[in-house]
Order: sequence, then C-alpha cells, then structure tokens
Amino acid sequence: MNESLQASAQRGTWYADPAHFQPRRRDILRVGWLGGVGLTLGNYFELTAHAGHNAQEPKAKNVIHIYLQGGFAHMDSFDPKPDAPAEYRGILGTVKTNVPGVLFSSHMQSSAKIADKIAVVRSMTHTEVDHSRGEHSMFTGYRPSPALVYPSMGSVVAHELGPRGAMPPYVVVPNQGSQFLSSGYLSNAYGPFALGGDPARRGFTVRDLNLPEGVSENRFERRKSWKSLVDEHFATSQSDDKLDTMNSFYGRAYELLASRESKEAFSLDRESDETKKLYGMEPWGPVLRPRAGASFLTARRLIEAGTRFVTVTYGSWDTHAYHYRGIETQLPDLDRAFAGLITDLDQRGLLDSTLVLITSEFGRTPRVNAGGGRDHWPRVFSIVMAGGGVKRGYVHGASDSLAAEPADSPLNVEDYATTLYHLLGIDAKKQLMSPGDRPQAIVMNGQVVSELLA
Repeated sequence: MNESLQASAQRGTWYADPAHFQPRRRDILRVGWLGGVGLTLGNYFELTAHAGHNAQEPKAKNVIHIYLQGGFAHMDSFDPKPDAPAEYRGILGTVKTNVPGVLFSSHMQSSAKIADKIAVVRSMTHTEVDHSRGEHSMFTGYRPSPALVYPSMGSVVAHELGPRGAMPPYVVVPNQGSQFLSSGYLSNAYGPFALGGDPARRGFTVRDLNLPEGVSENRFERRKSWKSLVDEHFATSQSDDKLDTMNSFYGRAYELLASRESKEAFSLDRESDETKKLYGMEPWGPVLRPRAGASFLTARRLIEAGTRFVTVTYGSWDTHAYHYRGIETQLPDLDRAFAGLITDLDQRGLLDSTLVLITSEFGRTPRVNAGGGRDHWPRVFSIVMAGGGVKRGYVHGASDSLAAEPADSPLNVEDYATTLYHLLGIDAKKQLMSPGDRPQAIVMNGQVVSELLA
C-alpha cells in the first residue's frame, strides 16, 4: 500500500481493498434511518475494516473471558494459605490438585481435577482500589486516564480481526455489566453485542435476533427495497465505493436475522443432558441451576459458531461483609461450570485454539475484617489462563505467606494484555486512531510473558 493510501485509511476513508474500508461517523449517519427496520445489529458488521494481518498463525482463534465482578478473593480460591493465621486464611480448607504441590480452596474440587490443563497466575498486580478504575485497567491494559477511555480487549479484537460469518465478533453474556467492556475511543461498531437476558432462564430469547413487533417478513422485505432506492439516490452523487461498503455492513445484519444456524448458536436446546450436567446444569423450577453453567455453555456455542471474543459476567463478589455467605453460594457453581467448560473444550479439540480467562478487577484483603468480609485489594490477586497457546499445569508467580504482596514474578496489566494479544496474533504496539486523529498504541510499554506460553 502506498503512503497516500495508508494515510487516507488512517483518517477513516477507503483504501485499495474496499473490504478494509473504515467509514467516518457522517457516512454511517447517511443511512442511520434504517434503524427503523430494527437492525440495531447493523453496527456490528462495520467490522470488515480491520487493517492488520498477522505474519504468523496465532495460537488462539477465540477467547472466552469469565469476568468475576466485584473483586474475587484469591486466598479463598486459587491461592489458599493454609499456614497463615486464622484471620488471614479464613474458614475454608484446601484440596490437592492433580498438579503436584499445588493446592486450591476446598470449594474448588472440580477445578482441582483439571489443574493440569490450566495456568494459574498468583501474582497479578496493579494499584487501583476503585471498582471502575480496576475494571478499566484489567479490560484495556491501560491505567485510567481523565482524557481518554481506551477500548476493551474484546473491542480491539473485533476491530483487528473482524467478524467470521454472520456472527458478531464480540459478545457479552448476559449483559455488558461494566462500561469498560465497551469500544472506548473506537467506533461503537466495535462494541459488544449483549444477549440481554440470562440463558439459564426458561423461554430465554436474545434481543435483536427477531424482527420488531409489528414488522412482518413482508414488511421487512419492503423496507430492504426502500433502502435500495435511497442507495440509488446517493449513488448518483457519490464517486467512491462507500455505499457498496455500507451495504456490506447491513448485509451482515440481514444475514444474521435470516440465519437459522446463527440463531441456534444462542440456544442450548440442542445440547444433550449429559453435556448440560457436565457444566453443572440441573433443572430447578424456572431456572437451570447454576446460571454459570448455562452462560459458559452458551459461550462455547458462540465461539463454535464464529464469535471471536465472548465475555461472561458471573456472580457478585464484592463481599465487604458476610464474605463466606457469598462464597458458599457462588463458588461451587463457578467451580463446576469452569471445570466443565475446560473439559468440554478439551474433548472437542477446541481448547488449544480457545483462550479461556478468569479475571476480576482486583482481589480482596488478606485479612478478614470485623464484619466478616474482605475489602478491595489490588496489590496481589489471582487470574487463570488456559488453552490458546498457554502452558498447561503451570503456576506463574507467587504471593507472600499472607497473600498480601507479590513474592515472585509480579504480572502487571500491560504485560498481561500484551501477552493476550500476542496469543491472538495482534501486535500490541500497533497504533489505532483516537479522536483528533491521534495515534494510540493498543498497549503501551507491555511485554510478552514468555513463561506463560506453551
């Protein structure tokens, strides 16, 4: 590509290959009235415009990101401290994993059996004690800035790699949950598509996958024909290929609305009882218990259907009081569903190409407080990485004897994000364009952590 075309591309115009077109906001507004058709999905298919192709084949083709909102207690899950004083170690016991010398919390018995398939990072660290600031750090690889909101990793993946088939490239289950799971300074077109409901509930449907009430198939087809008339009008006054490119965006939305296979990706009806049981899904009234299992199984179905990045938000872990009441309720569900997901992906031959993450915005205080809770603690906490080119049966780093500080190989947010992008074949040093035509590195000053790589 010559320099003038490349510069034009960075400003948001089209360049030599129309498939790489990135329209400006005003171009999208020209046909914005089409929202009357109910095509809120149209934005998601403005994604043929990713500019980079990777020189080598990436290890990870997909990402399933399990986000534990509120702050997940590392010492009560993946980094227990059985020799610490009682006010630090808490009331839970430990369980041996199938990796020699590695212990998990006693509520992580299913995960202990698949520890040889995952990597646990026990030295994740940053300095943000506020929920929102911690979320921004963990989702973007950037510390918060008053000047700019950076795009989430899911949005960067959507921007750089684009869609596969009719599926949205970036999906959140069940809802976005955090404002920082969004597209940040990138176009809203790269934001997540949200299911809008809990897939564990009977009668669950995904919003936007059906025509709006009062819009019949015939009416829908008529509105598509009206669009062609508008296109003809603009075609007489436009000398470039912008309309052709916008047509491709809406064509993707039409394709998803019309695709039975894509719609079925959001449904668990075709899954066997045996598979549902693997994820811990037991019928119980109007809800399949636990919700984690239904969400994790939905995530697996989505990446099989072509979605590149799925974020699943599960639980509420902000336990400043009655900490162990929340742990007793949620942790066994998470444990069984996570172990089921890893086992299922491995049995299907998908684990090596699917990067699975468990993260939280921070950990919780080593010492139990007077209210029987644990408070915010970003100085050291645990995350999990598995599949997609990550080393199996591995513990990276360590916290100290009280789970209070990193004792070995601290992992910061920049290095974590850079390693994730490396596994996906995305150059974290690449610059994207923020408002004002200001280039921003996908991650600033991050390094790939080679010890985590298989």
